[in-house]
Amino acid sequence: MSADLPRGLTHADAAARLAAEGPNELGAEQRRSLLGIAAEVAREPMFLLLIGAGALYLAMGDAREALILLGFVLIIMAVTILQERRTDNALEALRDLTSPRALVIRDGSPLRIAGREVVRDDVLILTEGDRVPADGLLLQAHELASDESMLTGESEPVAKDPGDAAFAGTLLVRGQGMMRVTAIGAATELGRIGKSLRDITIATSPLREEIGRLTRRLAVFGIGLCLALALTYWILRGGWLEGLLAGITLAMAVLPQEFPVIMIIFLALGARRIAVQRVLTRRLNAIETLGETTVLCVDKTGTLTENRMALAALCVEGEILETDALASGELPERYHELLEYAVLASEIDPHDPMESAFHRFAHQYLANTEHLHPQWSLAREYELSPELLAMSHLWRRDAGGAHVVATKGAPEAIAELCHLDEAGQRRVSGEAELLAGRGLRVLGVAKAKAAPGERLPDIQHDFDFAFIGMVGLADPLRAEVPGAVAECHRAGIRVVMMTGDYPHTAQAIAESAGIDSREVLTGSDLSSLDAATLAQRVAVCDVFARVAPQQKLAIVAALQENGEVVAMTGDGVNDAPALKAAHIGIAMGKRGTDVAREAASLVLLEDDFTAIVAAIRLGRRIFANLRQALVYTLAVHIPVIGLSVLPLIFGMPLILAPIHIAFLELVIDPACSIVFEAEAGDPRLMDQPPRSTNESLLSLRQVILALAQGGSVTLVVAAYYGWLVASGAVAGEARALAFIVLVTANAALIFPTRRAGSAWHEMFADLPSVSAWVLGGTFVALALIAGVPVIAAAFSFQLPSLADGGLAFGIGVGMLVFFEIGKALTRQRR
Repeated sequence: MSADLPRGLTHADAAARLAAEGPNELGAEQRRSLLGIAAEVAREPMFLLLIGAGALYLAMGDAREALILLGFVLIIMAVTILQERRTDNALEALRDLTSPRALVIRDGSPLRIAGREVVRDDVLILTEGDRVPADGLLLQAHELASDESMLTGESEPVAKDPGDAAFAGTLLVRGQGMMRVTAIGAATELGRIGKSLRDITIATSPLREEIGRLTRRLAVFGIGLCLALALTYWILRGGWLEGLLAGITLAMAVLPQEFPVIMIIFLALGARRIAVQRVLTRRLNAIETLGETTVLCVDKTGTLTENRMALAALCVEGEILETDALASGELPERYHELLEYAVLASEIDPHDPMESAFHRFAHQYLANTEHLHPQWSLAREYELSPELLAMSHLWRRDAGGAHVVATKGAPEAIAELCHLDEAGQRRVSGEAELLAGRGLRVLGVAKAKAAPGERLPDIQHDFDFAFIGMVGLADPLRAEVPGAVAECHRAGIRVVMMTGDYPHTAQAIAESAGIDSREVLTGSDLSSLDAATLAQRVAVCDVFARVAPQQKLAIVAALQENGEVVAMTGDGVNDAPALKAAHIGIAMGKRGTDVAREAASLVLLEDDFTAIVAAIRLGRRIFANLRQALVYTLAVHIPVIGLSVLPLIFGMPLILAPIHIAFLELVIDPACSIVFEAEAGDPRLMDQPPRSTNESLLSLRQVILALAQGGSVTLVVAAYYGWLVASGAVAGEARALAFIVLVTANAALIFPTRRAGSAWHEMFADLPSVSAWVLGGTFVALALIAGVPVIAAAFSFQLPSLADGGLAFGIGVGMLVFFEIGKALTRQRR
């Protein structure tokens, strides 16, 4: 790639074109509008039941009750639409962040931007693994080939030369290039044939299926119960309209519409919380799997280490020079050629940290010498391959004469290219192990010549290479990694390191990080193992070195065969199959290719191991909070169902009507989706083993606890209401007081549920501010409907005295004692 970059557009010109022509994206019209969300919400069963209840009130001649219900329909719709919009906005932000990126040249400098911000006439730098973000013409192409199967249906890569067209959505499978954008968005070839970019959606998952099954069972049970109640009312009291109204009231009480809503909100807002940790969620299902992760497979470079390469040692003919010892500021002459050819084997304008380290060191110590060659032109590149871990550059000298070939790569690969005898190979291997034992990344360097008039070889092996020496690069371990690895071990998560580095280097870094390094398997070891033996070896080995990308897939498959839930990091094109196969694929955001990002479930914005651990911690918290929200939802539905049925059975006036259920929906929904979602979670979550994949969303113990808590509220409210009626209280006053107890008890239930495994004195600790606002709003609304005559009348309430209202409130709050006793009993039994 030429070092002379074009200036590209200015920032001002690019901003003007973006404003004038719009973003470079497809499928934006498919995103839900506010009106579309409202239409979907209006079709929900809960709203249809409310409208049906309003129609019944009109049929009974009670227009005021019908209008009040209509008002509640509008309020609940508004709240639901706002929640849906909030969820959509969270997903929109994730779509934008996880869309393909582009490296553009603006004002003469490379700049990484989102693909949607590319405009016409932008100049893009393209590298292997990139997804081309727009149509354009190639200005430069070096060994460039693209996969255009999504446009043509042909799977064979298409070689590209300068002047050829590159198309949006195609994948670069080889080489490097530079292009000028000619069309964006719908004007591209991809847009014209009607394709659209993929949206982030919630695919089928065990959690979603389990919630779906639970919802369907409760819905079927509820429908049967409603029909039975309506029939019973008509038989016992007459009046089929009133019977239908009682049935609708019970249907609204039983309908578990909150369950799927809670799941979607928790996962979407959870993805936004994880994004704060600089981890983007491409597939929301990954959030539920985070808590089940048992093995975390990570790359060494840039994940465990800082990816801040520095040349630390040079080795020529067995003599090792530590670069820290260059106090005089001069590099001894015997090491000049080694550094010269390390630079010639690197890119002219490198992005790779290793090659950048060579350039920096050379410009510091070889300036004003004959060993730097800015005037030479690059004639051919021989790329690194899984079969040969070496890359070569063939240079055309300005003064004529033989072409110069420089190569660098794994020491054993360079020794093979140089056709060293057995003694020479042992010498190279020993020197490499000596450098690698210090935790250095080791590369061999060699040179060759080629006659200018002759046909160039197709493979590197056909050159007559001479071995020059080796270089050792230091990449410091991130300071926070040992603590994060220890946290994983406490959480029952095994950390496995997979790297292409030298075995001794991998072992030294693993030992520093706290990863078990007693056994190291290399790529050559893996290739000699059958599937059964591989499964046995990966069960006990945590360090894999000299691993080719396709071997990572075999390791992941073997771990999965052993019953492990695997999360894996990757960055290259060849990592994509393993990322796709892992339960959770994690792509490196800074150095990762677009194809790796597309195959992954999570994308790290900072290539940092601690971000992965933070995401696992948040995944456990989100699932634990989701579970508690569902326990709470189940518990608060029990008294609503009971209080719809018991008065009818015992011949008392009905307590609940559709308007009361509508009010309770306004209380339950925010409590489930906002209060529990905001919980910080148990600080001991990472001291527990991973959740089993066979573990139910709600355990039998939790279901029993929820039924017991809801049943106790039912009995207390029903008994209090029965006592009030027997004492001669007016029906409206008795209903108001019973309703105060019900709402207060439901609100009080939040405290023991939010800290399910904690002692009683911890249930009020660290209450999020949003929870305090929701509870405060609930009690203010309760005071208004029970204390303001006009509003109370709409609820068929008669204003109770202050003393009676205070007593009812106290009974509701006093339910905390029953809740804590129930928790203590279940803890004892467990």
